[in-house]
Amino acid sequence: MITISDLNIKIDWCILCIMDKPKILIAEDDQILLDMYKRKFIMEGFEVRVASDGEEALGVLKYFTPNVIMLDVIMPVKSGTEVLEQLQNDPVLKNIPAIMLTNVATLEIINESATKGTVRWLAKSNNTPNDVVAVVKEVISLKSL
Repeated sequence: MITISDLNIKIDWCILCIMDKPKILIAEDDQILLDMYKRKFIMEGFEVRVASDGEEALGVLKYFTPNVIMLDVIMPVKSGTEVLEQLQNDPVLKNIPAIMLTNVATLEIINESATKGTVRWLAKSNNTPNDVVAVVKEVISLKSL
């Protein structure tokens, strides 16, 4: 059953898509997952940029301002939480919502990243690509309110 709330999010999402293509940066060191998510988001109409480590993600953000950032926690060079920490020093980038997609989540890491812009935590093993896309769309729709 579809509720009024569901319809509002879907309508808001359609309006957002008409106005501008939604943008996402995906930072993930597992190449298979990175390719899978990139293809899924492109199929859903997103403009996608990818990075295989935290340092590369920060480099991409110098020329690309996404609506949302999806970060793995454990990555080479810089972790997802280190990326969030650096984003807090940028007046524009610190306001971009971040979603942590990981299988490693201690209470300490969750609390630390929550103070640095993380709006949602998703376990890789518990969420299908469709689930992840739905959460990203919801986060973007809520930010545009």
